[in-house]
Amino acid sequence: MSTNGATYRERLSVPVSWWIIATALVITLFVIVTVPVGTFAGALVGGVALLILLLFFLQYGGARVEVDGEQFRAGRASIGRVHLGAVEALTGDDARHAFGRDCDPQAYLVLRSYVRGAVRVQITDPGDPAPYWVVATRHPERLAAALTGNSVTRS
Repeated sequence: MSTNGATYRERLSVPVSWWIIATALVITLFVIVTVPVGTFAGALVGGVALLILLLFFLQYGGARVEVDGEQFRAGRASIGRVHLGAVEALTGDDARHAFGRDCDPQAYLVLRSYVRGAVRVQITDPGDPAPYWVVATRHPERLAAALTGNSVTRS
């Protein structure tokens, strides 16, 4: 299955701080509605808010980045590794600019605002309209190493 043994998997799940803020929001909504209207209405509004936030966080934070011997998958897209060109690990301002001012409008992006690193991968498939992919990752060096077939030690 894997031709070069390089494997990488990451789920871009939302940070714990988002869950804490969402919990505070649900409790606040519950209290705001319960005081004037009643416990049932407060529980209903709080429950609906909880369900909406839960679904949003699981969907938004469910983006996966995976590399195996044949495919590179990021978010909903996948591409064969034979169509990958140069790979560049981005951190700090380089990552921020790659998603902003330096970004080609045709590029495929997997952006998560709470993830500070990224990898830019040139696409060599002439039939693909995206010139490159920019994919958010917590471990840009490890993902770049997996995409190029090199190994990198965990820090």
